[in-house]
Amino acid sequence: MKRWTFLAFPLLAVACAGGQKSAFTAEPVDVMSFNVRYDNPADSLNNWRFRKDRVAGAIRFYDAEIVGTQEVLHGQLLDLQERLPDYGVVGVGREDGQQKGEYSALWYKKDRFELLDSGNFWLSETPEVAGSKGWDGACERIAAWAKLKDKRTGTVLLALNTHLDHVGVEARRQGVALVLDKVQELGAGLPVVVTGDFNADPASEVVRQVTDAGNPKHLTDARTVSPVVYGPDWTFHDFGRVPMNERERIDYVFLGGEWKVLRYGVLAEQENEGFLSDHAPVLVTLAGE
Repeated sequence: MKRWTFLAFPLLAVACAGGQKSAFTAEPVDVMSFNVRYDNPADSLNNWRFRKDRVAGAIRFYDAEIVGTQEVLHGQLLDLQERLPDYGVVGVGREDGQQKGEYSALWYKKDRFELLDSGNFWLSETPEVAGSKGWDGACERIAAWAKLKDKRTGTVLLALNTHLDHVGVEARRQGVALVLDKVQELGAGLPVVVTGDFNADPASEVVRQVTDAGNPKHLTDARTVSPVVYGPDWTFHDFGRVPMNERERIDYVFLGGEWKVLRYGVLAEQENEGFLSDHAPVLVTLAGE
């Protein structure tokens, strides 16, 4: 018999998120940020082949309507497309702009949203050059974005998903600046959702750079304005190997525009002691005015 540990969240009051100002109307929408861990044979029983159904099942169970995923290799993308036929996806491999390397794949429910426009850029000095590596980064890093029209309300929003470098300090600093510039350029006047693994905790210079209210381009960390916060205050656990007191929150949903945050949770769950990933996904429910 399967044993599940679930997180449930009650839907309570609302709070306003800062950032860009854009009055709009939107029905509640569930947004997830999920580092699914690349398909690494050395992961043994935590390898993707044992987790792919679990990962897709969690996305379906929580009925996330916009999902930013990180570390997705092409084979994993195909596995998820097969298991998530109700979702459209935007993204390319970071090494060649096609299928090589990890995707920062951005998913959306096709019955809820119409894809109006989309694209990718690299976190580098030459963001339009496929496969370009930025600053002191250890890896190529990429962002995928989509302009989505809510079929229920007509609201258009910008969703952007990315994964900052895990080594390069300057790469994270400059990468964040580029993301904020691109959000301003692509999403001016629109409500904005940014998902991603930022490889930085909330007290870091990187996250403070994103949320600095003195910067007109700043975004808001959804956790900090949610009236309902459930689950742990960490997201990375390395398949349970990081001691509890050393775990960090490095995965985020950031917001721009007059969003109302209804709930925020970190889904630190297991199925029969099997993990979803080495990261716990973040789930946020948002609404407009």
